[in-house]
Amino acid sequence: MRINQHYYRTIWCDDPAAGVNIIDQTCLPFEFRIATLNSMRDAYAAISTMQVRGAPLVGATAAYGLALALRDEPAEATLAQASAVLATARPTAVNLRWALQRLQTTLAPLPVLERAVSAFQLAAAICDEDVAQCAAIGEHGLALIKAVAAKKPGEAVNILTHCNAGWLATVDWGTALAPIYKAQEAAIPIHVWVDETRPRNQGAYLTAYELGQNKVPHTVIVDNAGGHLMQHGLVDMCFVGTDRTTRSGDVCNKIGTYLKALAAYDNDVPFYVCAPSPSIDFSIDDGLREIPIEQRGVEEVSHVLGRAADGQRSSVAILPAGSAVRNDAFDVTPAKYISALVTERGVVQAERTALSALFPERC
Repeated sequence: MRINQHYYRTIWCDDPAAGVNIIDQTCLPFEFRIATLNSMRDAYAAISTMQVRGAPLVGATAAYGLALALRDEPAEATLAQASAVLATARPTAVNLRWALQRLQTTLAPLPVLERAVSAFQLAAAICDEDVAQCAAIGEHGLALIKAVAAKKPGEAVNILTHCNAGWLATVDWGTALAPIYKAQEAAIPIHVWVDETRPRNQGAYLTAYELGQNKVPHTVIVDNAGGHLMQHGLVDMCFVGTDRTTRSGDVCNKIGTYLKALAAYDNDVPFYVCAPSPSIDFSIDDGLREIPIEQRGVEEVSHVLGRAADGQRSSVAILPAGSAVRNDAFDVTPAKYISALVTERGVVQAERTALSALFPERC
């Protein structure tokens, strides 16, 4: 994607000795800043504090974090120890565990002194694969947008999305936003309803930012407005991402996704989940009972980050002193409310048989 007319991935490494570069998403949309990860601990902090976020990007960052650990400490125990530390950075997104397991499996048979070089190569390969997967998701999702556009020639297709599942959540293209970017390339009129997505406002801060930078028409709405817009025929389809999808098709995603799915179901609005295969967890079946839901800090709810008239960023308290806060980061949408999953291999029903047939090597 482009920022100020310059092409960026969200993570890249030109020289392992010089560290790994990321776009610091905690500064957006007020400042575009590139940060450098110089150690495994830097990668851990980037994931846990959400300098990087989004399941695919978290997985890529964990891979580079493990490579940095092996670069700095080429010892037999480093592979297992660093993997164990990084695995705790964020518990819900399955891509983190998937990336670490992939590196462990590949690197364990190698001599200790060869592991770091191979780890950086494999991390780069994971990034390239993510770009290809997201681009393919974009093409399959584009077909769904084209079908809607054909029924309303000359009018914009109105798409609602939740949180940020765009370029900033992946290495490039995004998941839920990839079909939108592909539609823009195909000159299909589109308009995106952008949920603000409290408590961290990833929709308002990040989705609106990247759509604006890439000149995609969009409107930011409060989280509770989606159902109202659907009732009035102002939403043609929904695209959201996923942090973990079970083999039965249940989808765990940013808190509030479930409510959007219910509203879409009640109003006959197609609700699509864009799911690259590394985010599909074929080891579990019941999303409500088997996916751990991350509990984050209360300050994300009790405070809001903004920019004052003088241009300074500040965090402002918005709750009465002493009020209790609960901050569940994700919820689970049962498969029955999902119109289809959009994967890199095609559009598939959110159920076990269909997913197993599409990804037989994972079963």
